[in-house]
Amino acid sequence: MLLMGKVTIGPIHDWVPDRGSVVSWDPSAASLAKAREAPVSDVPASYMQAEHLRSYRDYADQGLDMARLCIATWDIPGRCDIRAMTYVINAHLRRHDTYRNWFEYTDADHIVRRTISRPEDIEFVPTRHGEISVSELHSKILDTPNPLEWDCFRFILIQQPDHFTFCVCVDHLYIDAMFIGMMFTELHMMYTALARGGAPIRLPNPGSYLEYSARQHESLSALTLESPPVRAWIEFLENNDGTLPVCRLPLGDSAPSDLMSTTLLDERQTVAFESACMSVGARFSGGVFACAAFAEHELTGTQTYYGMTATDTRSTPADFLTNGWYTGFAPITVPLGTTFGETARAAQASFDSGKDVASVPWGRVAELAPWFKRPQGRVPLLFFLDAGIPPLSALVNSHLEELNARIYHDGGIPAQFDIRVNRFEKETQLAVLFPNNPIARESVTRYITALKSIYLRVAEGREVVSLVRDGAAVA
Repeated sequence: MLLMGKVTIGPIHDWVPDRGSVVSWDPSAASLAKAREAPVSDVPASYMQAEHLRSYRDYADQGLDMARLCIATWDIPGRCDIRAMTYVINAHLRRHDTYRNWFEYTDADHIVRRTISRPEDIEFVPTRHGEISVSELHSKILDTPNPLEWDCFRFILIQQPDHFTFCVCVDHLYIDAMFIGMMFTELHMMYTALARGGAPIRLPNPGSYLEYSARQHESLSALTLESPPVRAWIEFLENNDGTLPVCRLPLGDSAPSDLMSTTLLDERQTVAFESACMSVGARFSGGVFACAAFAEHELTGTQTYYGMTATDTRSTPADFLTNGWYTGFAPITVPLGTTFGETARAAQASFDSGKDVASVPWGRVAELAPWFKRPQGRVPLLFFLDAGIPPLSALVNSHLEELNARIYHDGGIPAQFDIRVNRFEKETQLAVLFPNNPIARESVTRYITALKSIYLRVAEGREVVSLVRDGAAVA
């Protein structure tokens, strides 16, 4: 388990809540009927959704369970007012139009969107289960329908004597990394207001993910092979043998995911690391990718780091109030310099320029340049989260610790080598999601050791200007 700032992260099977009476919210029969009858929409799935659906189908064809569920839990004082919580859940689902859509294949590779016409046609109803075992609770969460079914989201609570634990489980098809902030704000704050006898909170109107999907396809349809972001993708792919980069460390066979984590830097070291980055003309983010380049060189001897990172593609004020999958992926290229400063500046430039490239998904590039190949291995994704800046700082530092907030992954098979560097007020943390087999575990252990050593050398001013000499890493 990883304590991310004030939020615990880990596999769902590590969650062992206190026994209590369980209530779940599931779609009514009428809602399921309305979903089945939903008319076909002329708006395609967003590129991120389409890639998710294809990956799910590819894994399913191999008899494998792909990692796909986003799960969050937190505690709320007192006994749950089931009627109030039912209102809150349905208000949330009706508020965001992403939940009114589902997708199906009409042929081998053509995905069709169906859209429920009226928000009021969505109704989730509570079911009381009494006390159930922890394994039964885990099974109920993991039995959340797959992304080719409309209702691939669930809500569950466990009532204890003086509080209840609320659990939200949503397929990645409908949400991205901002989901915990969106869910917590809407569900927790709205329920708290109602439970105290107040009126429902008046929330600003969200945007429409359906409209975003339409805008995305319209803007991307105008691109050509000569468009600057497409050219940037093509150069990146050509430098990686005509495909996306794959992890250079041995990861063994496909297996359910596991998580390894560590504290990279304490509070003092985090400040010192940022100062070291700024002193050479970079920021903390540039230092993160520079360290990744040094670690890969130390373990594999590579002179240029090729990776990918996620970035939020929300662009309008309404987008930031909207549930949906807005995350894009940006290519990162870091040539290894002979000094930390040289490498960090190159990493910073690549990271900053990648934000524009991230608006063009890999799927659109593959349409324009079909000669590029799908990767035959796990793509290394390096995520950097700075939770010390608004609005994340307000969320992380407000109620999450006292409410015992937790985020879980479903333990399915990861599609990539997932590395997360999280900077918080008092420390910087590292988490690596990987297939749980002995080969991958040994590689990840070596990687974490190498990466932590490099962060510490930078933070402590040791070998900052000469981490690499003559193509060989300095110990």
